Amino acid sequence: MPHNLLDLLMQPAVVVLLSYLLGSLSFAVIVSKFMGLSDPRSYGSKNPGATNVLRSGNKKAAVLTLLFDAVKGWIPVVWVLNHGAAFGLGEATAAAAGLAAFLGHLYPVFFRFQGGKGVATALGVLMGVSPILGLAIAMTWLGVAWFFRYSSLAALLAAILAPVYYALLADVLWWSFNGALFGLLCVMGVLLVWRHRDNINRLIAGTESKLGAKKS
Repeated sequence: MPHNLLDLLMQPAVVVLLSYLLGSLSFAVIVSKFMGLSDPRSYGSKNPGATNVLRSGNKKAAVLTLLFDAVKGWIPVVWVLNHGAAFGLGEATAAAAGLAAFLGHLYPVFFRFQGGKGVATALGVLMGVSPILGLAIAMTWLGVAWFFRYSSLAALLAAILAPVYYALLADVLWWSFNGALFGLLCVMGVLLVWRHRDNINRLIAGTESKLGAKKS
């Protein structure tokens, strides 16, 4: 690759755009189509995400969806943090790239801007910021989901606690507090809560579907 082309690709605006396009790959739909399953937007919650794919009864498809959706959030953040310094890119660009990938999942240009709720992609972004932070949030999600059997409740608590964990554990573990990355976690948390607003209403009403429920 010519050096000047690489310089162009590593411009902040281009990095953010490419991150958004990567985030716009809806792997719930892609994996389901590849494996001959129904479109996840046609059953259950109609949300193109791993939890709804699980309602198809195909655990392999759900796991693949979870992994790919997480990886597309992880790649832009890790790339910028590990290679961006040579091009003048820092934590602010990494935060913008992570947010762009997350927004791509929520509003994918390739799927008429009708995307998922962003839990797996947000986890991937967190793993990019810090594997320890991502693991702490993943364990929080798993613990709540295992005990209460509600994926949405687990996601809501994880979204709220992510910036709290980041701020409280800064300088104690592997990272120093950075305002741009903290802001990224706060914005993602607000968006995750907003995307789960219908789930919140169903949780209050006692009509929310539990993990493992089959598609209708």
